[in-house]
Amino acid sequence: IEFIRYTHPPGSKLSMLGETTTSQHLSETIAMSSMRKNPSYLDVSAVHEALEEPPRKKARNATTCKLLESKRAKQDHENELAEVAIVCEPEHSSLMMGGLHPRGSLYERPVNIDIAKAQHAEFRNLLRSHGVRVLTVREILAYNVETNIGARVDLENLALSTLKYGMAAGHEVESLAECDRKYISDEYKREVIENMGVSQLVDTIMIQPTVHITPSYRDTGLSATYTFEPLSNLVYTRDQQITTCKGIVMGRLRSQQRQREVQVMHFCIEKLGVKVVGQIQEPGFLEGGDFFPLGQDLAMLGVGLRSNVAAARQLMDQDLLGSKRFAVVRDDFDRNQDRMHLDCVFSVVSDSCCIMLEDIMGEASPLRRLVDEYVRDPETGKYSLKRQGLELASFVREEGYNIIPIKAEHQLAYACNVLNLGGSRIISVHASSARQMVRSPHFKGDVCVIDFSSITSMYGSVHCASQIIKRVPSALVPAGENEKQNGV
Repeated sequence: IEFIRYTHPPGSKLSMLGETTTSQHLSETIAMSSMRKNPSYLDVSAVHEALEEPPRKKARNATTCKLLESKRAKQDHENELAEVAIVCEPEHSSLMMGGLHPRGSLYERPVNIDIAKAQHAEFRNLLRSHGVRVLTVREILAYNVETNIGARVDLENLALSTLKYGMAAGHEVESLAECDRKYISDEYKREVIENMGVSQLVDTIMIQPTVHITPSYRDTGLSATYTFEPLSNLVYTRDQQITTCKGIVMGRLRSQQRQREVQVMHFCIEKLGVKVVGQIQEPGFLEGGDFFPLGQDLAMLGVGLRSNVAAARQLMDQDLLGSKRFAVVRDDFDRNQDRMHLDCVFSVVSDSCCIMLEDIMGEASPLRRLVDEYVRDPETGKYSLKRQGLELASFVREEGYNIIPIKAEHQLAYACNVLNLGGSRIISVHASSARQMVRSPHFKGDVCVIDFSSITSMYGSVHCASQIIKRVPSALVPAGENEKQNGV
């Protein structure tokens, strides 16, 4: 990643808030100084030391970075070397609220926040040890905000869109004294936002608060109660978008309480200087856990419980895939929360090997997935249906993949939800299936098993908890590099 630096003349200072007191500035400086020591912040703020570019005229341009020489995200194949990943560290504020009622927050079981944070930190460290640059949502949001007015204003505007003021039920604005009515106005809300520290702004975005005002007729004259719509599932950064051969396409999440995550991830991606090439619109639903890129020849999308055919059609009609063929994998018969996405039952672990839940394999399976294959006309750019109703296991074998079957009880423990860092370097959360993979004659890579139990309690695993936005095309990888990465 090449980051553009914004500089000031020697000895000058950029004051973010004219009204900021010395103590406030000191507190924020200490907080940001501590933040800069984090590996996540170092990844986001990494620069090419040899780069010598003049400051940009527009301050907000100085907050962005460009992804390598291509200046855009790109992912041709799941087995290419992962270079840049976006993750979201479990947030104390939003995750605490989600943990108060796990089932209502789309969690599988209760979660221990402290353990979840520790396990996610180990996950990030492991990614970095494999050469992946790991960017966290919080660090992207906070990047350059304390020194760059454009970045500060952008973050304030995002926070402003998530904070709501209103009268409590049973009360009207007219019940407030004339002099107090300004305290539910957008002007007052903006004043509050402009005086927040960086961490306050990010927390506001993460918990999506609504303030309900009632007259108190004493003290300050007002009383407030609060409701929140926390982004309790943002730890799963896979779902808000997909990365295709063409670039990043923003999705549309099926669960109402998760749809606001797309706005936050869109903001982060644009702040990274990455162009978003498309966005799914109603009636389409697209979640990243259903998408697999298998090279410039083929991409796969599961449709059923979460993503739908309308989204698949938009991807084809708007030419957002960049692949010659498109396999729409239909979940017509199952549609179970335990197998909500395609990555719950299937994953690619090498150029010629995949894992798949054995219970969905075969024409006789009551849980079978069926494939409709579309082919792109190189002249018109339009996709047309070539074949339909193909059984998934037969289809992937036809594509040259050997299948390692995964038992149902292992699938429920997230054995299929692995993360491929490229070159068949696999991260798994399930030891038994990891052993099964490395014992298979069809798999020539390596598997690292981690404890992710507090994260999986929220209904997802390592593939769900990462969005790879940049992989090195196989043609650019030097001969022997995959073997070196695997330690061979």
